[in-house]
Amino acid sequence: MPRYLTEPEFRHDYAPKIGVLLINLGTPDAPTAKALRPYLKEFLSDPRVVEIPRLPWWLILNGIILNTRPKQSAKKYASIWTQEGSPLLTHTRAMAKLLHGQLGEMGLRGLAVDYAMRYGNPSIESVIGKMRAQGVERLLLLPLYPQYAASSSASAIDEAFRVLTRLRNMPEVRTVRHFHDDPGYIAALAAQVSKQWQYGQQPDKLVMSFHGVPRYTRDKGDPYHCECQKTGRLLAEALGLRQDQYVISFQSRFGRTEWLKPYTSEVLAELGKAKTAKVDVICPGFVGDCLETLEEIAMEGKQTFLSHGGGQFRYIPCLNEDSQWIISLATIAKNNLAGWIETPAEDSQQRSARAHALGAVK
Repeated sequence: MPRYLTEPEFRHDYAPKIGVLLINLGTPDAPTAKALRPYLKEFLSDPRVVEIPRLPWWLILNGIILNTRPKQSAKKYASIWTQEGSPLLTHTRAMAKLLHGQLGEMGLRGLAVDYAMRYGNPSIESVIGKMRAQGVERLLLLPLYPQYAASSSASAIDEAFRVLTRLRNMPEVRTVRHFHDDPGYIAALAAQVSKQWQYGQQPDKLVMSFHGVPRYTRDKGDPYHCECQKTGRLLAEALGLRQDQYVISFQSRFGRTEWLKPYTSEVLAELGKAKTAKVDVICPGFVGDCLETLEEIAMEGKQTFLSHGGGQFRYIPCLNEDSQWIISLATIAKNNLAGWIETPAEDSQQRSARAHALGAVK
């Protein structure tokens, strides 16, 4: 394999472009065991995701997990698959399209906006190659993970830079680390919850369920737990909730090691045992609905709550293509593009500032 990827043909007549690349977790190509096996292998082979010695993990992964888990996971994916395909892929694609339009409305025209998946397709490598062919010479990497974690945000950036190291003509690059406390993101979450409560249907308890990570990552300095707590606190404040009206929990455990607590499944079981009349669950760590929200929470979580004696269970959808969220996402991108591209309003402001500096305006 050559060290460098093939560069697009050089042309003197093209204007360099600025690109915005949304990166999400990923999805198999189909809800089948055959499609799940390579997807899970790529995902679970990532040392950012599984931080145990490579040799014993290789034996466990290839000898046990990849021979059993694909079939189990395929059934789960089949339960949420749509005519358009994977919900995560569908929502991410729509976000990229809407983001492009919103940035244009903000005066940031001529940008190349696209999306890629950390695992599966479209791959980060293929999309960066496409954007380079479009003339992108400045690239903003925007992982769609509100809260930073080494296993999600850092892994996405790792893969993007792995690709970039194979480019002979590397673009200028910026990255978005997180947006867990971004005012627009928090406001969009609050509005999403308020839509469910607009007819006075506020629950007895709002569960904010975030994707879990092993406890040892927190002990080693990963800020994810703190950022989830801050998102939850800010959302509760925006909704005017008392501390006893909501709970922050963590889902999607894997393996036998201890993960961040409390576990969502145990929280829902306890709320059911307490005969809680109404429970709403929202997943603020996911901006697009996916297996973890539609199957693990909306289906399994509901069953857990009801089977333990709970009353009404309601899952509040992710932000997906919500207009307020798209404006917030565009604002995040715009702020991180500062200095690379200017809106007409910014042009005027800068001209005025220069005039003052030169003494032309008193």
